[in-house]
Amino acid sequence: MIWDKVAGIYDIFANLYNSKVHEVLCKKINSMITNQDIVLECACGTGMLSLGVASRCKKLIATDISKNMLKKARKKCKAYTNAEFCEADILHLNYPDKNFTKVIAANVIHLLDDPYKALKELERVCSVKGKIIIPTYMNTKTSNKKRGLANLLGKKGSIFKIEFTYDSYRRFFFDAGYKNTEYSLIEGRVPCAVAVITKE
Repeated sequence: MIWDKVAGIYDIFANLYNSKVHEVLCKKINSMITNQDIVLECACGTGMLSLGVASRCKKLIATDISKNMLKKARKKCKAYTNAEFCEADILHLNYPDKNFTKVIAANVIHLLDDPYKALKELERVCSVKGKIIIPTYMNTKTSNKKRGLANLLGKKGSIFKIEFTYDSYRRFFFDAGYKNTEYSLIEGRVPCAVAVITKE
């Protein structure tokens, strides 16, 4: 699995190459979390977002399909007894309906064969009036020239199913029927768009 292979170097990308984007992203996500929140994080990776979320929420369940990514995330968050790390597939979440007040899925939608199915699963497990938070790297410029991240991970064997621009990202959610959605864009070496859906 590609993500098991890159787990050891992923933090270099997060902490050095794209550090300014990730610093702003972490602050933005943290500002949405309260001490009453029960949070599900899908595709948690090495725990870049998990650490801040665990420090603020009542309960965090962080999931990923990569054992190596989970190992790093678990170690990063070992001080937090309210955080649990589990192997899980975002397309088949083994959690009850309306179980989480916040659901986070960062940098995974563009990698999936069926991203709309993933959105429905995220919506299913989110409570009414809860928020589904979906940050995603913008992998193409308006000119459709690939950005460095897509090129780098493409060489490692990762397959980007969708290479979003900010406009096409917003259109993706609109076409999926999510009208009650707020968007923001964090500029940087590899920009990150954040979609926040309030479940009705």
